[in-house]
Amino acid sequence: MSFTTWLPLATICVLGAISPGPSLALVINNTVQRGTATGLNTAIGHGLGVALYALITAMGLGLMISQTPWLFQGLQYAGAAFLLYMAFNILRAKSAADTEEPKPHKSRFVGFGGGFMVAFLNPKLAIFFLALFSQFVREDLTLGDQLVMMATAGGIDALWYAAVALGIGRTGLLGWLKSNALWVDRTSALIFIALATAVVLRT
Repeated sequence: MSFTTWLPLATICVLGAISPGPSLALVINNTVQRGTATGLNTAIGHGLGVALYALITAMGLGLMISQTPWLFQGLQYAGAAFLLYMAFNILRAKSAADTEEPKPHKSRFVGFGGGFMVAFLNPKLAIFFLALFSQFVREDLTLGDQLVMMATAGGIDALWYAAVALGIGRTGLLGWLKSNALWVDRTSALIFIALATAVVLRT
């Protein structure tokens, strides 16, 4: 996988990881309630769950393109439509800066296993990776490329939540992201639109 192909993939993974949501609340809660070590274990488990989802998706799409290319092409268009739908919702939605930040809450998902299960049992993650990876999988994609996609998605996710567990909130970065959430959202929407447009231009 070339750097020019990898960079937009990594960018979207970063934007997806830093978006506030239940996973962020879980990591914060486990860190506050049970200490930094538990928060780090949660981050690692969550990243592994994301990585496994990413690998399964990449391998499944690779098999699809080799055996039923017409179905893969249809999935590409469906994925492009979903990315446009996400971009539309992001652009029309109220800025995350105007919404309430996720608060820590009591959860039975603790540590490594909890982080893994929260990621792996999230059906929205499967839809996201199908839409995203269908734009990057090619006929000549190797196992090494698939592993790179897995490591990129899981590694970025784990590193972000590990940073949260280590106290990045106290540095003001989370506050900065929240106050600039409108621009983060717009950047995400523009990237989704660009990916969807690229599918149409390739065909």
